[in-house]
Amino acid sequence: MSMRATIFLLVFCVHVVGTGLAGRRLAADEANRPNVLFLICDDLNCDLACYGHPLVRSPNIDRLAKRGVQFNRAYCQYPLCGPSRASFMTGLYPDQTLVRRNAIYIREHVPNVLTIPQTFRGAGYFATRVGKIFHYNVPKHIGTSGHDDPYSWNQTINPRGRDKEDEDQIFSLRPGSFGGTLSWLAAEGTDEEQTDGIAAAEAVEQLKKFSASGRPFYLAVGLYRPHTPYVAPKKYFDMYPLDSIQVPSLPSGYHATLPEPARKSITRRKEERELKTDLARQAIQAYYASITFSDAQIGRILDGLEQAGLSENTIVLFTSDHGYHMGEHGHWQKTTLFENATRVPLIIAGPGVTAGGRATEAPAGMVDFYPTLTDLCGLTAPKFVSGVSLKPVLGDVTARPRESALTQYATGYSIRTDRFRYSEWGDRGADGAELYDHTSDPAEMVNLATLPEHKERASQLAQLLRSRVEAAGRPPKGIKQNRTDIRRSVPQPNN
Repeated sequence: MSMRATIFLLVFCVHVVGTGLAGRRLAADEANRPNVLFLICDDLNCDLACYGHPLVRSPNIDRLAKRGVQFNRAYCQYPLCGPSRASFMTGLYPDQTLVRRNAIYIREHVPNVLTIPQTFRGAGYFATRVGKIFHYNVPKHIGTSGHDDPYSWNQTINPRGRDKEDEDQIFSLRPGSFGGTLSWLAAEGTDEEQTDGIAAAEAVEQLKKFSASGRPFYLAVGLYRPHTPYVAPKKYFDMYPLDSIQVPSLPSGYHATLPEPARKSITRRKEERELKTDLARQAIQAYYASITFSDAQIGRILDGLEQAGLSENTIVLFTSDHGYHMGEHGHWQKTTLFENATRVPLIIAGPGVTAGGRATEAPAGMVDFYPTLTDLCGLTAPKFVSGVSLKPVLGDVTARPRESALTQYATGYSIRTDRFRYSEWGDRGADGAELYDHTSDPAEMVNLATLPEHKERASQLAQLLRSRVEAAGRPPKGIKQNRTDIRRSVPQPNN
């Protein structure tokens, strides 16, 4: 039997197992389980008012935070769209999914894995995807299923708006290239004409149908903004005058303080090095505009949830797929092991969240979404899941289900504790290390790893990091791993 045939057979079997028991489970124990509304933006960092940003307006995400628990220390497991999404949708680390680049279908590497919505489908939930949940090349695949996993859903909706039709009007540092470089457009027209505006409308319609039917649902809505190109109606650009925007600066000699792989991660985009101030301000303005536009669509969906009478029995999880640089460390976009690219917004609200309106400093990983959602809904996460449930934090913001968060990129691994970030590049740090003390250096600009007075601390954190890396690389129980990279499409590492 060929490898592709084997993968198909495994997928078919797990699809049957994951959905065939739905009727029996529903009849036995499901009566009033909470629904799930999973909301995710693309390439959104923590530049939000509720996270303390002085300029960005995010009133709808802020109001969700006022009734939910806001995680101030939530981290992705890989600062790139495809690997991150494969990780949190399966509850596995990237060294377990084997997805470490974009343009991969999840079942190429873990063909019999049960994704989050599959587990909910197996418990009688109706799972719907609107927009981007698994990886898409943006904006190329808008309006298609991208690299979606069809076995995860009962229904899928692929919105496509005028942002696709207006691509010839978009400014880009690399003319004609949008997804992997700084590019933007202050668009004509209304929110409702944009892809994310259409997604919000579709989500509201689905909520109306779920309200009428009474069937429990898992509704995942993936917005494409603020991913490049930063496209939003002009009114959002007008909210951020260029003279109000500060461009981060870089001290002289900074690059020499970093290990070579870390230095390469922030200098590899030639056209984005040392941007002129006017262009840098325009890029930041466009990013902020896209955030506030996205926030408005989140608001429409949350309003729809309330109007459908579903707020009281629906868990809402809001997040992004990874963080993002906007000039910090002299870098733009993602793919670094700094706080800017690894930290994500995370807010959870709804039934079971008794500490609503508060923030927590408890470390969290996106790999924890799977066991948290199943725990809140009275389901059991599969044994292969590597994350931990964050449910204790939702009742007591001082609870700590885990003590650190792990992120990897390329040949590097990074651990984030309450006070420190420690990163190693190459096998056991053969290509260099970084140590940052967030008490005195929250911007992570002063690498302490090579200083004699920090040798003992670096050694302790190295042991912790290596133990976490080892655990995150263990083969998941019962999951077939295919280590051959089936390249079904051209890799798009910058999307």
